[in-house]
Amino acid sequence: MTVAGTSAYAGRTDLPGRVRAALDAALEAGFDNSCLPEQGALLRTLAAGVGPGLIGETGTGVGVGLAWLASGAHPAARLISIERDPSWAVAAAEVFADDPRVTVRAGEGRSLVEYGPFDLLVLDGGGHGKAGGEPVEPRRWLRPGGLLVIDDFTPMAGWPPTHHGRPDTERLYWLDHPDLRAAEIRVTPASATIVATYVGTP
Repeated sequence: MTVAGTSAYAGRTDLPGRVRAALDAALEAGFDNSCLPEQGALLRTLAAGVGPGLIGETGTGVGVGLAWLASGAHPAARLISIERDPSWAVAAAEVFADDPRVTVRAGEGRSLVEYGPFDLLVLDGGGHGKAGGEPVEPRRWLRPGGLLVIDDFTPMAGWPPTHHGRPDTERLYWLDHPDLRAAEIRVTPASATIVATYVGTP
């Protein structure tokens, strides 16, 4: 979730219909932490590469990021997202009420593991290790070759990456993880996303 991410869509007219519906729901709910439109475009592209696979997301919010995923996903793909706030989960579920590929659940992010392993996993509401939280273990969550996505990093300016003048251990966990091959992608000049492939064993 990106602070003022919903507001970043102001004036945008080039949105997929489902994204527009989710954005309208976010505005109605007063939810301003949707993913950036540039991050959404990346999610749509990555979802398209999964084919008829399984896509998971922690931190549904009101469904804008999930809508980007659904807009790129294969007709036979399945998408499962979990949101800690029950009212937001209900609002998001209404956005996808007519899309049988998509399931929205209310609950803690870590309970999403029960539905895996995933071909594409977006950690936006827990499990990413930011702010002192415990990061997930990729081998429990991903199929071999599966993709992991974590957004809302400040772009690196050198190596090792730093945060407030100290090594950014949360980011390094993913970039140096022995079971992953990871890269940081700038989606805007001020925002970066980690995309990693799980290359470990099942």
